[in-house]
Amino acid sequence: MNVDDRRKRFEAIAPAVIDAVRRYLARRTDPATADDVLSETLLICWRRLDEMPGEHLPWAYGVARNCLANADRGRRRQARLAARIAVLDPPPEAVAEPAVTETDLTAVLAEMRAEDAELLRLWAWEDLTPPQIALVLGISTNAATIRLHRAKQKLRKLIEAAGHEESTEGSRP
Repeated sequence: MNVDDRRKRFEAIAPAVIDAVRRYLARRTDPATADDVLSETLLICWRRLDEMPGEHLPWAYGVARNCLANADRGRRRQARLAARIAVLDPPPEAVAEPAVTETDLTAVLAEMRAEDAELLRLWAWEDLTPPQIALVLGISTNAATIRLHRAKQKLRKLIEAAGHEESTEGSRP
């Protein structure tokens, strides 16, 4: 594939990937990190365009997920370094900010294992099917289906334990 063909293929794929991956990242991190990770994801998509499968969106989600994990590891390293520096040279007292309130669902997802919460986000927020989730996570479709089923059950129990009743909307009397 020559450079022009490669560019045309990327330009045909990029709009769908950019919008979907931007939404994916916006739900998982702050705006600045999302922009950085989106840029890195697109760069990797460009470099590995020949490896990109026909169903390119789940593959791009997988790339974005790995880039986001790298960004999170970098942020944790910076926090550890800042903590070590703060011990050596403590900063002046800061004024306490009001506590950030979270929605009930976000709080419940935070109680779950990170892997289960990610499965549910991919299913509910990104509207991916189990085979597509399997592609994103690098697992088999059967494993994705089973893990998704278990994650839904855990979510249901946590929501009920938080005092919410099960929805009866659409169910028969």
